[in-house]
Amino acid sequence: LSSQVRIDQLTGQRAVLAPGRAERPDAFAVDAEAPRANRGDCPFCEGREDRTPPEVYAVRPGGGESNSPGWTARVVPNLYPVLSGEGERESGRAPESGFASPADPLGAPTRAGEPDLFAASAANGAHEVIVNAPQHVASLAELDGERFAGAVEAWRERMRAHASDSSYCHLIVNEGPQAGASLEHTHAQLYALDFVPTAIARERERFAAYHERTAGGHLLQDVAAEEVRRRERLVAIDDEALLVAPWASRSPFELRVIPRRPAPSFERDGTVGTEMIRTALTALTRLLGPPPRLNLWVRTAPGGAGDFHWHVDILPRLTIRAGFEMGTGVEVNIYPPERAAADLRELLD
Repeated sequence: LSSQVRIDQLTGQRAVLAPGRAERPDAFAVDAEAPRANRGDCPFCEGREDRTPPEVYAVRPGGGESNSPGWTARVVPNLYPVLSGEGERESGRAPESGFASPADPLGAPTRAGEPDLFAASAANGAHEVIVNAPQHVASLAELDGERFAGAVEAWRERMRAHASDSSYCHLIVNEGPQAGASLEHTHAQLYALDFVPTAIARERERFAAYHERTAGGHLLQDVAAEEVRRRERLVAIDDEALLVAPWASRSPFELRVIPRRPAPSFERDGTVGTEMIRTALTALTRLLGPPPRLNLWVRTAPGGAGDFHWHVDILPRLTIRAGFEMGTGVEVNIYPPERAAADLRELLD
């Protein structure tokens, strides 16, 4: 089987599809799971609220005091944060583009003299843990429809809470040790950043360029329409969203949830896409067994973005990034998205 280089429409980044490498022995082999913490020691379970930092938000349908049982979703500061806390941003400072920063020596004015090649800035912002449910389950896919919807609404609520005072809100879910989860109990993490990461800035610029070049077209909406027409990589579709294996998938069985109506911000688009995210996780669970090891993240509009279109990306952890991928930034995918989509459609039928 011949290999192909494909370019992702949203980022411009290349991926190499190398289906011949799927014939290698143990192509999808993964290490055995590390022993997990005993459920009796889990700090995220209901009734153990004293084992986490004080909550900053919780959903308690029956009311009740903070840091007590009775919640359906609960948010606490991360005990080991990536960011150093809420820092004061300079008044009137525009969000960083992702391509330039005051700490970037190549972005400094040349007239200022020799650039400081070792400049740094404080990593300010918020880093929160959103506990998706009070019961001890290892995957979002194990939640019923009501609990799942409640978890996703809690994601949206915390993103809205931070949107006005941050440049970008990055919401992730890591499930399984190989995906970076240190605790088994299903949870999400929110990073409220005071800069726009380069990957998001690149996507924003491509959305804007396409909008201008096509006199008002929406890049992801046009991609979605073409995916529906071709049906080669379409996994599922409903009235609100579609689920596809992206054209330039970076890894086997990568999935993308796309709203059918273009909207910039995931957090301000009602409940759109919630059920399709659940469909994606259901399909991966049927394929890989419970709980599937995966990373999920929400791509939403950064501060100051004009044209943008939110989406949710999900990557199962089935292969290992090696020297080629890390040294070039080009991912190698041994399982073409067309084949992955067909497999997943069959499981959902």
